[in-house]
Amino acid sequence: MPTVDIDGETARAAAERELAKPIYHESGITRQILDYIDTLLRYVAVKGAEIPGGWFTISVLVLLLLTAVVGAIRLGRRMLVDRRSAAPLFGATQLSAEGHRDSAQLHAASGDWVAAIRHRLRAVARQLEETGVLRPTAGRTATELARDAGAALPALAGDLARAAETFNDVSYGELPATAEGYRIVAELDDQVRALTQAPLYR
Repeated sequence: MPTVDIDGETARAAAERELAKPIYHESGITRQILDYIDTLLRYVAVKGAEIPGGWFTISVLVLLLLTAVVGAIRLGRRMLVDRRSAAPLFGATQLSAEGHRDSAQLHAASGDWVAAIRHRLRAVARQLEETGVLRPTAGRTATELARDAGAALPALAGDLARAAETFNDVSYGELPATAEGYRIVAELDDQVRALTQAPLYR
């Protein structure tokens, strides 16, 4: 088998190109792992010649380590998706569609966008239940709401999915809640109200 001649600078450059990929741009424990890899690369740049197999061995080990990091990131994302899909849309307080809508508007007026977005999507769900478009279901999630309501109201399927994603993002801390996120859900609520007040749903 031919010997692969890889010098320290080439190996480090290759690893840095790999680390620059978007999948590695994470926070928390993943960030700590990446910092550790960077420190390791700097160390082996000095000590690489003393390691058996030289830079070829180091390159293989670094690639294996990066593969492990990718696996950890993907597993973490899968676990987050599983957690999001299992969390119910409604909390302990049960309100009517109008009650959730009023609560959403009060929270929006005070700049509490997380609560505003949550209540406004709950208003959508209650509106659909109160008008008979959907059957009330205990433990329904935002994702399930988008799926079920999208099947009943195909014209709004895309908007429902977008609103559910906004709800999930702000509820589980992936993205900050904003006025724009609230606007997305509020506009959906207005569309649902207009559509469900049509003669077909009376």
